[in-house]
Amino acid sequence: MVNRRDFLGKIGAGVVGLTALGWMKDVQAAAGSRPNIVIVIGDDMTWRDCEPYGNAEVKTPHMARLAREGMCLDAMFTATAMCAPTRQQFYTGLYPVRNGAFPNHSWVYDGVKSLPHHFRRLGYRVGIAGKTHFGPREAFPFETVGKGEPSPTEMTAPAEFINRDRNEPYLLVLGSRQPHVAWDKGDPEAYDPGKLTIPPYLVDCPETREALTQYYAEITYLDAQLGAVLKLVDDSGRRDETLVIFTSEQGAQLPFAKWTCYDQGLRTAFIVRWPGKVKPGTRTDAMTQYVDVVPTLIEVVGGDPSIVDTGRPDLQGRRGFDGRSFLRVLFGLTDTHRKYVFGVHTTRGIGKGSECYPIRSVRSRRYKYIQNLNHEAEFANVETAKVDGVLQAWAEKGKSDSQARSRERFYHQRPFEELYDLDSDPYELNNLAEDPAYAMQKETLKRQLLFWMDRQGDEGIATEMQAKERKGKYLAKHRKENQ
Repeated sequence: MVNRRDFLGKIGAGVVGLTALGWMKDVQAAAGSRPNIVIVIGDDMTWRDCEPYGNAEVKTPHMARLAREGMCLDAMFTATAMCAPTRQQFYTGLYPVRNGAFPNHSWVYDGVKSLPHHFRRLGYRVGIAGKTHFGPREAFPFETVGKGEPSPTEMTAPAEFINRDRNEPYLLVLGSRQPHVAWDKGDPEAYDPGKLTIPPYLVDCPETREALTQYYAEITYLDAQLGAVLKLVDDSGRRDETLVIFTSEQGAQLPFAKWTCYDQGLRTAFIVRWPGKVKPGTRTDAMTQYVDVVPTLIEVVGGDPSIVDTGRPDLQGRRGFDGRSFLRVLFGLTDTHRKYVFGVHTTRGIGKGSECYPIRSVRSRRYKYIQNLNHEAEFANVETAKVDGVLQAWAEKGKSDSQARSRERFYHQRPFEELYDLDSDPYELNNLAEDPAYAMQKETLKRQLLFWMDRQGDEGIATEMQAKERKGKYLAKHRKENQ
């Protein structure tokens, strides 16, 4: 057994110590194997919108292949359906309010450490190609791989990074910008708007269908990027030594997805391939969150995430991760991980956003509870501001269609509390918060949410009003003025 002091000493020397996991032998054998790690992150892709997660209309053959060769985590969640907070919780293992990056285009607090800090200490070279959307730079000391975002047909820089030194393990992130708007990649003509199936949380109208053709085309482009990365790994001759992750990030820039705490916003596709370790063609409904990913990967390579200093204490003075490893889930040893997953949305400071419209949520396997903390205000963002957008088309249809009118108005104005039975209502269309038959479920989830907020130092509206002070532009200007 390796004690704490010996373990830290070995990490400092670039040698990974093995932890006494107390698990089955196959898990112990995997720990410390130091696989290469490749992570492909989409951008504003709703989790349902690919073949492995049930949408056969979207052409995603490489995602489908990865699912056949690995495991789909069917209940992975980000805590925030916006790009910068999502990526920074993913890399730090800390929830957004605790790490400081809770508004969009924000930075983490000074001193926060992230994935490249931890893996460089573990003897890895750690690179990122494409989209970053984090800050300050010293909190995310990735090696920059190439200039801009690699296209499916131009992967020279990622290939050079992968093949640079075969004796040194690597971790490479490819941050795609698809299918984030503007939707200008891929071939929309590959999708016939008249033949698409419109999911129930959207209003069926020509504008919705046209938007989906452009959005789906971008997903197919993202899928081609994933395919190109998989080919790099195969061609490197180290496929069996490489763990590959694909994740879709948060939901699309369509109503009731991005900028919300509904499942269309917070739930994310997440597929893991690790030859010889993760059983191919498997799925799990164990509930996991993005803050769990870095602790898991540290354990994958033989480290002990429980002794890592994240650089940011919580209110109890603990400096460890908010997340915890789900390696046992990957090995099929358990189908449970978290009892609850949480959501936090900050509207203040986003493009065309409300002055103050904070949203918080908690979800169990069956029920989702949401608080709209300043519900008397109107919810707004760039989508509500478009004069020729999808929401405006819904409003026009609503003049003669009560269902369309109700859906469009609910996006703008919601009650203080929402409660959904996800078994019977997976698209969160029937709010049960005022139904006395569900009072016990609501109260249980409410207590869990308030406890989590308290642990995070989240003061709700007061925290929302600090959002602009966490924006990267504000912090960069403040730094410059104080130099």
